[in-house]
Amino acid sequence: MIGRLAGRIDYRGPDHVLLDVGGVGYIVFVSERTLMSLPPTGEFSALYTDLVVREDLLQLFGFPTLQEKEWHRLLTSVQGIGAKASMAILGALGADGTGRAIALGDWSAIRAAPGVGPKLAQRVVNELKDKAPAAMAMAGAHSDVVEPAPTMATETAAPSPSVNPPRPGPVAQSDALSALANLGYQPGEAAAAVAQAQMDTPEADTPTLIRAALKLLAPTG
Repeated sequence: MIGRLAGRIDYRGPDHVLLDVGGVGYIVFVSERTLMSLPPTGEFSALYTDLVVREDLLQLFGFPTLQEKEWHRLLTSVQGIGAKASMAILGALGADGTGRAIALGDWSAIRAAPGVGPKLAQRVVNELKDKAPAAMAMAGAHSDVVEPAPTMATETAAPSPSVNPPRPGPVAQSDALSALANLGYQPGEAAAAVAQAQMDTPEADTPTLIRAALKLLAPTG
């Protein structure tokens, strides 16, 4: 199984890139959102990958983070969602947006992806809502940026501060989900509360996010 590729981008197509890894070219299909985030042709990049094997076809699909790769795995586990539909959803919403939409039960956001109808969008939300917390928590465990393989010029260079430090939002989200689980809340309701709280205050730290989520979970009336 090919899980990650790092190399030079030789070619950019409308829905894929050709990645030169040690002289071997790999065609990797990516979402529109991922394609726009990749560096220009001739520069180095890296992608986490998922290999789809069929009788007459082998296809590699690429993702900028392990969290997005996990969402692809979950989405394609839903009946009626193939790789193309999964990439459409991730291309429209990204990993964070997909997680929020599913946690909040917002099937209309899923439906906004090209080729995904209302019944299929509702099925995605219903089947994945309880699985959303684990996928959402991955954002706090992995960097948002996949680092490319070092070149000869960078291997001996002095270390420098990262230009893309991890954002506090995903880390706080992961910690808040863990805290609510320890308090006895069910995964689905905890994920929905954290997602809503993070939408209201995107840059909230962990304590702020937990307090906001608890307010949303507090019984009314």
